[in-house]
Amino acid sequence: MRRLALLLLTLASIFLLASCGDDSDGKTLTVVTHDSFNLSEDLVKQFERDNGVTVKLLPRGDAGSMLTALILTKKNPEGDVAFGVDNTLLARALKEGVFAPYSSPLLGRVPNEFQSEGANFVTPVDYSYVNFNNDIARLKELKLDPPKRLEDLLDPKYKGLTVVENPASSSPGLAFLLATVDYFGEGKYLDWWAGMRANGLQVADGWETAYNTNFSLHGGSQPIVLSYATSPAFEQLFADPPRPDAPTANILADKAVFRQVEYIGVLKGTKNETLAHKFIDFMLSVPVQEDLPGQMAVYPVNSEAKTPEAFAAFSKVTVAPANIPAAVIAEKSQQWIADWTRVVLR
Repeated sequence: MRRLALLLLTLASIFLLASCGDDSDGKTLTVVTHDSFNLSEDLVKQFERDNGVTVKLLPRGDAGSMLTALILTKKNPEGDVAFGVDNTLLARALKEGVFAPYSSPLLGRVPNEFQSEGANFVTPVDYSYVNFNNDIARLKELKLDPPKRLEDLLDPKYKGLTVVENPASSSPGLAFLLATVDYFGEGKYLDWWAGMRANGLQVADGWETAYNTNFSLHGGSQPIVLSYATSPAFEQLFADPPRPDAPTANILADKAVFRQVEYIGVLKGTKNETLAHKFIDFMLSVPVQEDLPGQMAVYPVNSEAKTPEAFAAFSKVTVAPANIPAAVIAEKSQQWIADWTRVVLR
């Protein structure tokens, strides 16, 4: 599943990791990622030392953009392994055949609920919940209570105060679109979106823009943003100056959240298959799994890994997430996106 500090850390990490290690023997493992991927430099350096390899990160935009790049280059892949395809995009990735089979021996530590029909081709690494966050102070300034249900956002008092990501270009945007289909039903979800457009809904291409530009917490005009349930915890963990509370809060209702699982897979055609397998095992190891929450504001899938106390204090999700079978997502998501585009953007 991220804020301005994360973006800066990610950009810095890209340059650091690209220069890590000794590449004189030509042994390089290229990891294709989305732009929000981040991992502590010390852990990556340890992997490099243990395996005599240089790790190179190759970011390719949001997860949707990354998958498009993987598909376009599948006959001549740009990397050896890819991280960031999630459960909204998995069916398309499997259909296009971008991944080679691999089952990590560490999957025994991952609950079955995170493993998918693509388990032979991709490995779950983390999960998060996509939902609305609100800027607590800004809503108080506006003398507004946080909405409790999606229907509340249609009230004129919230006009122009909400920003979401485009589901055609953003994985959280697509995840939330799927949630609205389950929440309202396939026959009524577009009515809500039409009402949101009439009520001044703002649409950003990706999460970074929505959260770091549009969101009022970071200087924008919208105090309600489509983000992640872990975002309030992340804001508290990295607050400068430190603070005991979180400046944001989640808006949670049954089926109005989507549980997003991110996967890693070996790219078909890689010449570094053994190293790719080792990197996948590395991503499931406890040190990496316990690093992920503080780096990318996600939950680890390894049941032996611990999470920061702030996750329980500020980001606990007790409502039922949306539930749309992967087969239905694969069959209907492109049509839902097309219909959404027609109603919201045209």
